[in-house]
Amino acid sequence: MLFTSTQFWFFFVIVYLTYLILPYKLQNRLLLIASCVFYGAWDWRFLILMGISTLTDFICSLQMQTSDNSRYRKYFLWLSISIHLLILCFFKYFNFFASGIHSLFNVLGIPTSHTAIHIILPVGISFYTFKGISYTIDCYRKEISPTRNLWDYALFVSYFPQLVAGPIERAAHLLPQIENPRTITRQKISEGIYLIVSGLFQKIFIADNLALIVNTVFQSPSPYIGARVLLAVYAFALQIYCDFAGYSNIARGLGKIMGFDIMLNFNLPYFSSNPSEFWKKWHITLSSWLRDYLYIPLGGNRRGVLLSYRNILITMLLGGLWHGAGWTFLLWGAYHGILIVLYKIISPVIMEFPHIKNTFLLKCWKGIKIVFFFHLVCMGWLIFRARSFGQIIDMLSSLGGNLQIIKFTQGSAFSLAFFLSLLVIMIQFLQFKYNDPLLLLNLRVRSKILLLTMIIYCSAYAVIFGGIYQISHDQKFIYFQF
Repeated sequence: MLFTSTQFWFFFVIVYLTYLILPYKLQNRLLLIASCVFYGAWDWRFLILMGISTLTDFICSLQMQTSDNSRYRKYFLWLSISIHLLILCFFKYFNFFASGIHSLFNVLGIPTSHTAIHIILPVGISFYTFKGISYTIDCYRKEISPTRNLWDYALFVSYFPQLVAGPIERAAHLLPQIENPRTITRQKISEGIYLIVSGLFQKIFIADNLALIVNTVFQSPSPYIGARVLLAVYAFALQIYCDFAGYSNIARGLGKIMGFDIMLNFNLPYFSSNPSEFWKKWHITLSSWLRDYLYIPLGGNRRGVLLSYRNILITMLLGGLWHGAGWTFLLWGAYHGILIVLYKIISPVIMEFPHIKNTFLLKCWKGIKIVFFFHLVCMGWLIFRARSFGQIIDMLSSLGGNLQIIKFTQGSAFSLAFFLSLLVIMIQFLQFKYNDPLLLLNLRVRSKILLLTMIIYCSAYAVIFGGIYQISHDQKFIYFQF
């Protein structure tokens, strides 16, 4: 069930109205059943895999608590992690690795045969796998105590608002909210409705309409027109943000009106001025997971500068691979790893420059850095969205000189992208200026009316000219494939 479907909202209204009249323990059982129905609606067989992961974590964490023997505890830690990774690697990466080994053998002159296996990728497997691994590791580190209630832990893993595309919750944050009564306040309902509405707007009116431009360019063969490629990259930067942040907002909003506080996943990432800042604002729950459970265990920055650079590159490579079984995702991860390393190399030099004391010049310099780094991020999005290395090279080559005037076959495509992008940029700028992600809730009445007028205009424009009617009713969120 998609958040943008009438089927989901019919399902949610029934669940929510029932939820409101039950005591919290029965609320938990209701949410667990609802989560199983929600996930099973994709394919009931996926529930078996999630059940195996859930039972593994629950049993291994309790076994670790029963002993202080390091070897005994490590055995159950690695048993849990291994089962998670075996399931994830088989369903998500088997064909990718098998194809890579086949290609390597061919290069070495060793004849092999390779036939790809048709494997259905379970929706959200990467997200709940990382949740389970973090829970087991936190229990091993004794940062949290394992729960003895299987049903509460199962709800932590399967809680449907954030099951299939995050945010990647930590047990220390979400599990206590499951184990204790929740309070639903007027403020939570107000914020929740705002997040749901804004998330739906981001997905349906912005991301899905920008997809018309992005797909037109990226699904076409070379040669490419530089201006069309540039517009498509800009459009994809906003599309993937509005698609993923839109899902996260809906998930957080659904949680809030049920009394839950789901972690913030995006915090104005395109207003970052350097790669380190960007990864503190983009997909926050994934980047913090990679930091805490991969980068720091590898040694972090504790073993010298060169090894810290190595750890950054390994972390970002695996972060890229997490996004998909493809060489372009690995290249995208390597690209961001190199950006972070280069920034760490040059930042001490930049710090030696005289500080700008004039407020106006300081703001201008900040703006220049933001714009410059945004274009570096867009370069990464070209790599991320491209279908192959060859397409990356062809598109980059087109940016080098073939910048002729854009002529789209759909006359409204460019103007639609312009109006939708302008709306997103304006709202983001206000949130950045006042450092308030929920700024729109606190605006004065006149400002709300002006903004609402612009949203209605853009929405009507999108419906009439943008082709909402052209978009499939099963338009999935981009991160469902990860």
